[in-house]
Amino acid sequence: MAAAVASRLLEERLQRPRLPLGLATGRTMEPVYAALAQQLEQLSGAQQQAICQGWLSFNLDEYVGLVATDTRSFTAFMAARLQRPLGLQPEQVLLPDGLASDPQAEARRYGAALAVAGGVGLQLLGLGLNGHVGFNEPPCGAQAPCRCLTLSAATRTQNAGAFGGDPEAVPAQAITLGLAEILAAERILLVVTGASKAAILKRALQEPPCPEVPASWLQHHPRLEVVADRAALGTFLQGR
Repeated sequence: MAAAVASRLLEERLQRPRLPLGLATGRTMEPVYAALAQQLEQLSGAQQQAICQGWLSFNLDEYVGLVATDTRSFTAFMAARLQRPLGLQPEQVLLPDGLASDPQAEARRYGAALAVAGGVGLQLLGLGLNGHVGFNEPPCGAQAPCRCLTLSAATRTQNAGAFGGDPEAVPAQAITLGLAEILAAERILLVVTGASKAAILKRALQEPPCPEVPASWLQHHPRLEVVADRAALGTFLQGR
């Protein structure tokens, strides 16, 4: 799975480099970025140079209150797993500033910067247990913009592993691209792994779109691709 997703990202940068990538963090994405670095090394020197020199990506989100060098921040995650392994400059791998004095103003600035760059070409997404994509917590409408919001108890529990297992240690707020920016991407790649995601993936893809399952709005996108393992597909594979 990771290799398949990584190859799609490289293909996007080689064949459609005019728009930035939209990237995500989390456990599902760790092997994706590892595979990306491995596959990049296998390309010709000219292809590697074209990809690295032309690289521009916007991440979905960042916690509010963590310095960029904090290993629990998404900025540090991307630096360790993507920016440094690929030899990119920090300004090529963009995330919201979690230490901005006015997080809502920072969200507006970040959303505007993405718009100036032309919007996202290929958007990479994971799926939260409560149906969130990015940090768009339920309830969330399809027109929600980039903003600062309060994280749900479920999300803080899900992300507690990086904070010593303590949900209370997870920052209470984050800046996230909204469904508006996500759905404006030319293509969306939703990557889902593990049996714990089977129920919410089924709701997101098969039930009518609704604010209670933010990922369900992805059904409206004309170029949505889902990459999932057998465990996450769950009931989709029953009888096969």
